[in-house]
Amino acid sequence: MKSGKLIKDLNVILKLDERLRLVENLISISDQENKMQSISSNEKCKSCYNKIDFAQLFYILMDEGLLFFDAADEKSNRTKFQFFLENNFMYAGYEGGQSRIKSISRQFSECKGYTYKEKQIAFLEGFIRRMQDRKRRIERW
Repeated sequence: MKSGKLIKDLNVILKLDERLRLVENLISISDQENKMQSISSNEKCKSCYNKIDFAQLFYILMDEGLLFFDAADEKSNRTKFQFFLENNFMYAGYEGGQSRIKSISRQFSECKGYTYKEKQIAFLEGFIRRMQDRKRRIERW
């Protein structure tokens, strides 16, 4: 009888130890995920573009439907897109330093307006040249 009780007690202890290891694993995985979320939410992607060129790049990608949050609702898509950019990116400010994007609404409006079409054409020409240079480099590999 004593050996039977001892076996039961050992079994309870082993199962308890196994459960504790599972909890430890869950906690350590959760901590890693929290650290990654913390890094991703605090660190912003930097850009070599000034604010208007940065806005033009993403406005074009959004307007052409290449990137989107809500393809069915244009206004909602733009709002979500602007919020995403403001919270995750920086642009090349004066003297080459990086600046936070507090609001990008005005620049998005400029991208849409016909008044600024020359700016958008100049931006696209520069962007296309850069992509063509990249294409030539890839073709030479």
